[in-house]
Amino acid sequence: MTRLGVIMDPIGAIKVSKDSTLAMLLAAQRRGWSLHYMELSDIALRDGRALARSRPLEVWDDPRRWHALGEPEEHPLADLDVVLMRKDPPFDLEYIHATYILERARDEGVLVVNDPHSLRNGNEKLLTAWFPHCAPPTLVSRDRQRLLAFLAEHGDIIVKPLEGMGGASIFRLRSGDPNTNVILETITRLGNRFVMAQRYLPEVRAGDRRILLLDGEPVPWALARIPSEGDHRANLAAGGRGEGVELSDRDRWICDQIGPWLRENGLLFVGIDVIGDFLTEINVTSPTCIRELDALYGLDIAGDLMERITERLS
Repeated sequence: MTRLGVIMDPIGAIKVSKDSTLAMLLAAQRRGWSLHYMELSDIALRDGRALARSRPLEVWDDPRRWHALGEPEEHPLADLDVVLMRKDPPFDLEYIHATYILERARDEGVLVVNDPHSLRNGNEKLLTAWFPHCAPPTLVSRDRQRLLAFLAEHGDIIVKPLEGMGGASIFRLRSGDPNTNVILETITRLGNRFVMAQRYLPEVRAGDRRILLLDGEPVPWALARIPSEGDHRANLAAGGRGEGVELSDRDRWICDQIGPWLRENGLLFVGIDVIGDFLTEINVTSPTCIRELDALYGLDIAGDLMERITERLS
């Protein structure tokens, strides 16, 4: 029997109808795999070996009762066949430290999804720099003068932190905005934190498309996340609404550009964000939207992911 571990935020606090990690666990359980639950505090490193304190897990697709946990068990992480790293950002030093522990487990033969070395190296905002021909004009800097020059060049930009998620601390700046200096001071922490600036893409009003890729291959439909009235952020967590759309030729071209790199680097489950014709983010930590797309199109994205995992295990 395949033993699958998951590292995630507290399972008791998830939204059952939207949680992609739950979809993955349900798909694994349907295959008869045993499930083992961990939070970040449950993994450790001792004399070079990755250790875990996991609890047997059973899951249901039921908003009234979706999980049951058994008694904790101490064991090497290498006792598991697969570990899903589904801890949400922030992508901070604690997250980075966890990738080192998971890398030791990977070196002992555990399939970690996604690969911990690539998680550590593939910051979700910065990774677009490896595909500049797909992305809008972009600047990463902590220097206010550089950011002001970028704003003067484009007239309308988005600035965001490199480690966040869900639309948190994303600002839109336009030339002449009297709040520009205080926003840049705040988001860069007075020049002590790198941020990303991108040219504002008005096509966001038609939706920021989340495209899911399984081992580098895109799901044929995307979830277009449309901002609520009066907000520039399309994230569902920030009040945006989702509509299903078929991938465009440009979407498929972007996926063709990045797919081989994702496969080579062990990134089996990735969600990219595309606005208009441009790639804006490559999400590798804990991408979402499985459940929304499954419901819209009768898909089984998590089941397809388990098939890819099975191929890697064989």
